[in-house]
Amino acid sequence: MKEFQSKVAVVTGAASGIGQALAQKSASLGMKVVLADVEESALKRVAEELKMSGAQVLAVQTDVSKASDVQRLAELTFQTYGEVHLLFNNAGVSAGSTVWESSLADWQWVVGVNLWGVIHGVHAFLPPMLAQNSEGHIINTASMAGLVSSPGGIYPVTKHAIVALSETLFHELTLTEAKIKVSVLCPGFVNTRILDAARNRPLNLQNASVQREASPQEEAMLQFMRQAIQSGMPPFHIADIVFKAIRDEKFYILTHPEWKESVRSRMDDLLQERNPTFLPVREA
Repeated sequence: MKEFQSKVAVVTGAASGIGQALAQKSASLGMKVVLADVEESALKRVAEELKMSGAQVLAVQTDVSKASDVQRLAELTFQTYGEVHLLFNNAGVSAGSTVWESSLADWQWVVGVNLWGVIHGVHAFLPPMLAQNSEGHIINTASMAGLVSSPGGIYPVTKHAIVALSETLFHELTLTEAKIKVSVLCPGFVNTRILDAARNRPLNLQNASVQREASPQEEAMLQFMRQAIQSGMPPFHIADIVFKAIRDEKFYILTHPEWKESVRSRMDDLLQERNPTFLPVREA
């Protein structure tokens, strides 16, 4: 896609961070924008801001971990605008500690939003997008955590899965000569509220008891993450890069070049059949 005026964009996780920036960029290009987010007050605020700028906006409170919510989002979108040209499966959260110490509730919430949210988005929107027989593009938000080898509990597990899902979808759309393209967005550190995602955690997936105290090493890592995110790339820069990638039909969207050495290290580990190497990136 190279022209966006009067076309329709759907953005999940649209009430903050990268999602809000993608929605704002879509509106600035003259698109009709469908905003989806679980956080109702923030969703209404972003919708009003975009409407005041002159954009056509539909806001739908949506929990992407629920197939019924995403199906309702799709139905309302097509009822309102008749078609969809850009689908940003962007909603994401983070929780838990190590793979074995994260609770099952942690796993259910993070996998539900990060991975099932993308699955639900593709399942609900792609068939009618294909039926339009017009050009379109799906952008799935993963992370550099989905391309490198690292500790980090549940989050990188879901992001690796999103990369694999997107690659599979790319091949399947290519084989069927579909007019719909797909990209996977893998940013490094971005100035968002990802570490405060628990504000939207459902009551039924809250941990029943207080988790153990973090070790000094874990506290140091958390402090590093907070500082790296706070000084990370502004979301609007991500949105600019994403729209250029859409125009160029670029599949892998890597916004942070400083992470490529870590990606290369993982590829070399695989090809040389050696144990995984962890190369922490200290630049945002």
